[in-house]
Amino acid sequence: MNETRVLAPGEPLPAARPVSVSRQLLRRLWMDRLTRQLVTLGGVLIIGSILAILFVIAYEVYPLFKKPTVTPTGVAVPGSGSAPLALGVDEYREVAYLVAASGLKFVSVKDGRPIAGPALSDLGGATIVATSRLGRGPGVLGTSDGRVIPVEVKFAVTHQGTIRRVSPDPIIGNAFRADPAGRPIRQLAHAVTKDGPITAAAIGGREVFLVTVKERKALVGPSTKEEVRTAIAIPGNGEIAALALDNRGEDLFVGTAAGEIVRVDLRQQKQPTASVPVTVASRPGVAITAMNFLIGDRTLVVGDASGQVSTWQVLQPGPAGDRHLVRMNTFAGHAGPVVAIEASRRDKGFLTADASGTVRLHFGTSGETLLTVSSGLSDARALTFAPKADGLLLADNTGRTAQWTIQNPHPEVTLRSLFGKVWYEGYNAPAYVWQSTGGTDDFEPKLSLTPLIYGTLKGTFYALLFAVPIALLSALYASQFMHPTLKGVVKPVVEIMAALPSVVLGFLAGLWLAPQVERIVPGLFIMPVVTGVLILLAVYAWRFAPVTFRSRFKAGTEVGLLVPVILFGAWLSFQLGGLFEHAFLGSDYRDWLLRALGITYDQRNSLVVGLAMGFAVIPIIFTIAEDSLSNVPQHLSAGSLALGATSWQTALRVVLPTASPGIFSAIMIGFGRAVGETMIVLMATGNTPVMNWSIFNGFRALSANIAVELPEAPEGGTLFRVLFLAALLLFIMTFVVNTVAELVRLRLRRKFRYR
Repeated sequence: MNETRVLAPGEPLPAARPVSVSRQLLRRLWMDRLTRQLVTLGGVLIIGSILAILFVIAYEVYPLFKKPTVTPTGVAVPGSGSAPLALGVDEYREVAYLVAASGLKFVSVKDGRPIAGPALSDLGGATIVATSRLGRGPGVLGTSDGRVIPVEVKFAVTHQGTIRRVSPDPIIGNAFRADPAGRPIRQLAHAVTKDGPITAAAIGGREVFLVTVKERKALVGPSTKEEVRTAIAIPGNGEIAALALDNRGEDLFVGTAAGEIVRVDLRQQKQPTASVPVTVASRPGVAITAMNFLIGDRTLVVGDASGQVSTWQVLQPGPAGDRHLVRMNTFAGHAGPVVAIEASRRDKGFLTADASGTVRLHFGTSGETLLTVSSGLSDARALTFAPKADGLLLADNTGRTAQWTIQNPHPEVTLRSLFGKVWYEGYNAPAYVWQSTGGTDDFEPKLSLTPLIYGTLKGTFYALLFAVPIALLSALYASQFMHPTLKGVVKPVVEIMAALPSVVLGFLAGLWLAPQVERIVPGLFIMPVVTGVLILLAVYAWRFAPVTFRSRFKAGTEVGLLVPVILFGAWLSFQLGGLFEHAFLGSDYRDWLLRALGITYDQRNSLVVGLAMGFAVIPIIFTIAEDSLSNVPQHLSAGSLALGATSWQTALRVVLPTASPGIFSAIMIGFGRAVGETMIVLMATGNTPVMNWSIFNGFRALSANIAVELPEAPEGGTLFRVLFLAALLLFIMTFVVNTVAELVRLRLRRKFRYR
């Protein structure tokens, strides 16, 4: 028998006996602590991995938005003090050439040392007064006695060990007369077309001589060259101030001292047609001082005496419309007259210079002025853009040249070119266009991400439009009305659907489903009506079925009787589709779409994507939504039923609101799955970056675009980094959607929480 001893006053308490803890409990506590730390570490590693991915993507994107820089690299003073008419440099920026009145001279860029090179033939007392196209292939020089000298400036590069030597190697052709009377040439324009070279020479104030050289091959003996000379009178006001001739030999542009441009159509060279003069200067009467083409000779750059710089192109509104000159962009101007315009040979960039020595770098596609250089040269005369677009040279009236190095690796990228409308060459209006590559060196990259964002949202919309109603209604029925035994079969089967690889779904959608859908489109659109009517009739018949028949089925299994009804409804819809097509549309539905709505049916379209991607999204939404509905406490449903509500009223007004946070999370996770889907979108849409909401047309999504373009994009190039920007946009879209979804879910949880 235990005795209880009473402590005396002031007596200390006896020491407590340690509680004995079993080894099993200690092991359990240790495992619990270890598991907690591992889970915490795993969460930290996941968050760190996501942040690392974000950092890598942002690191690749950042250079796109770095501003271009320019660095002076020295001044060279050639031996001659004459004013240059033209200036050029080799691709390594080691040897420069200047065209002066006395001829062609070569100098070292580093120290201004003269370099020996082939000289022009005896000018016979004449002087060089005009040039055209030097440094951009075969060019010409014009003399004061009306002669034209073909010249192509080239450089020979040799290597002796590790030492590179660049030496001039120009090709000088035989001179010919532009003006039989021997009058001085005022302006020159030259182009080499597939039919032969064409030279336009301005003689006098308002007259242009067009000289074409055609080579005629003889059956026996050497070929002969024939010169055809055509005089063109230029209409309008003011004397000729500048000429520009495109390399296709289609249009000659004549700029005048009155600020007008006259376009001469040369497609019929025997009868050139001059258009009505168009005022292009900042105001009437301001002289045009310089003109040049951007690479590709589609865009004409015009500079005038007020310092304005603008770009123009010839457009034809329609097959029967007249070709006319249209202004595309106006750039930051100069304080004085524009004396030189030089285009890049690699992209749509170009340089402009005024007499005070200020040089500006512009980009034709974006319409942006990227940087300004103050040279310090007092009377600038000639300008050149390095062949690699990595430098520029400017010469003053004494021949002194200043050189700068340009760092501008991504001139095509601006916020406007990525997300706004841009007026591209050959387009009649600004547009959102994605076309990253072309077949020629003068191709103009079109890197608008707006069609890709549009396509991503379009594909997601049609996928969720198909998947959300089916998934949510299925989850509601499975959780509240379906028999547990049947649910134990249906739910695992739906969850297995989520394990199907998207590449398999995309393959089937593109090669099998798309042709099948094309045949049954009318039937698909009447199927909801036909099948819905049959289901209502079947339910109505079920109500009047004998009790003995209805009692054979357990509650929640009678849905199996609707399967043959739905299959019959689908078959009947496809059979009635043809009758519907001919009765209401009058012809094939594709002809009706084109005739009545102006919509072209594409076999791989948003309808196919909605079906295929919906098949991939349904299992995710169904599983999460069904779990949320099934986890609603039973006492809420029981209380509702006890108060007299029907099962449908209980499901709709009690269970559904309580489970709404989980249902909303299911939809958002499905949204994220659809936004990031790649292979289904890639294989089933045609991958065309068009912008319209038609369900019968395809689209190009951000994810599919990355998959298609990234393997071919040069590392570190503009396209490479723009694709990383597309990945960053996908990251931001999903992050924002998930964040908003979490906030909404928490709000719904607080609103519909149960106690």
